[in-house]
Amino acid sequence: MLIIPAIDLHQGKCVRLRRGERDQETIYSHDPAAVARKWQEAGARRLHVVDLDGAFEGKPANASTIAAIVSAVDIPVQLGGGIRDRITAEEAFGLGVSRIILGTAAVEQPDLLKKLVSLYGSRVLVGIDARDGVAATRGWVEGSTRRAVDLAQEMEQYGVSEIIYTDISRDGMLTGPNMEAMHEMARSLNIPVIASGGVSSVEDLLRLQTLEELGISGAIVGQALYTGCIELESAIVALEQRGRVRET
Repeated sequence: MLIIPAIDLHQGKCVRLRRGERDQETIYSHDPAAVARKWQEAGARRLHVVDLDGAFEGKPANASTIAAIVSAVDIPVQLGGGIRDRITAEEAFGLGVSRIILGTAAVEQPDLLKKLVSLYGSRVLVGIDARDGVAATRGWVEGSTRRAVDLAQEMEQYGVSEIIYTDISRDGMLTGPNMEAMHEMARSLNIPVIASGGVSSVEDLLRLQTLEELGISGAIVGQALYTGCIELESAIVALEQRGRVRET
């Protein structure tokens, strides 16, 4: 199971939000590219970048910062936030990211999602963010009427190869992941699920790793890395050791 560090961008800075609320922002760095290099040096094999300006406003606004991040590392970078049309998707790939993440567009424009999947295949992921099991859109500001699990199953039918599932109530709160929700999502799909929201300790990561056989392929970690609750290099070692024990 991959540990995927999160880099959330707001006006060119690396920040973290609590429960996705814009007035609950903490700035951690004015040099996101340096942060990306730090996580790579600590052993990360993939980075999760979110353009918060894009998520809230509907149009990406951190292109130069994203390009700097991609140039600073040799590992894959996946990007979400404001990718709601084909041109924006093409521009994102033009920045050098390896994967794009559709959220709002996947819910509101299924034909766009199908087209992008037909063009880019496994490079197109879907992020499903939920409150109480119901999907939210437009930077988590608006709710939908769709159950997150039902939406994920529909995305799988469209050919999406991986789902990122975020429990909004846990995001940035360091309260532990919603294991029940992650279990339900993973067992409902035949494609991998990346868990997001609430991871606060290595023990949380080890708990998520127990769902690996159901399809939890990774865990996105943000606040816990920036506050020092999790030391990335040690956490990677802990998961690798647990994995080797399970294989014997």
